Amino acid sequence: MVPRDRSAVDILIFEEDHPTLALLQQWLAEAGYRVHVGMSCDGHLGSSADLIIANVSMPKHGGARCIRNIRETYPHTPVIAISSQFRPGLSAAGAAAQALGAQKVLAKPLLRSELVSAVREMVHMDQ
Repeated sequence: MVPRDRSAVDILIFEEDHPTLALLQQWLAEAGYRVHVGMSCDGHLGSSADLIIANVSMPKHGGARCIRNIRETYPHTPVIAISSQFRPGLSAAGAAAQALGAQKVLAKPLLRSELVSAVREMVHMDQ
């Protein structure tokens, strides 16, 4: 179960685009979460996490491998996959999420409110 207290929630982000990574870190830190950066989906994945946000640049190819690698290391940690390849309005927990092995997918460019809302939903899903 994911802790309910935001300050006790560790979010691990895998994002190779540095401006996007900086923005995600800022938004989530301002929302009260502890944010960590994973090195690479193919190498060292990083520290422990209560929630993972992973950019999947090619969801049907390398992105699926990235999520599989994350799942091997963090089998019980919820994953939000983000990609510019997802179309806006895509069902967040629909077929694309299930095919990737993620709990949610979000289309880039992200909106701050959309990201924070998805994170809050994942953090509080045990309530």
